[in-house]
Amino acid sequence: MADDKIENMSFEQALEELENIVTCLERGDAPLDESIDIYERGAKLKQYCEGKLKAAKLKVDKIVLESDGTPKTEPFDPD
Repeated sequence: MADDKIENMSFEQALEELENIVTCLERGDAPLDESIDIYERGAKLKQYCEGKLKAAKLKVDKIVLESDGTPKTEPFDPD
């Protein structure tokens, strides 16, 4: 596992490490204690990635046209 602090990782780096952890745990070839440590890091990475996605979602705007045809932005609501 990388010794990088999770909060210093980009979303892409954290997601890649999380995917590697999932693969490792699915193989089931790590000793129990190591698997527990890996799982705990994976849980932290998952939480970090979810936070990054939530923050990104709040920043996304959509472009709409006013009745006179001028563009403006407003918060994106996927629902």
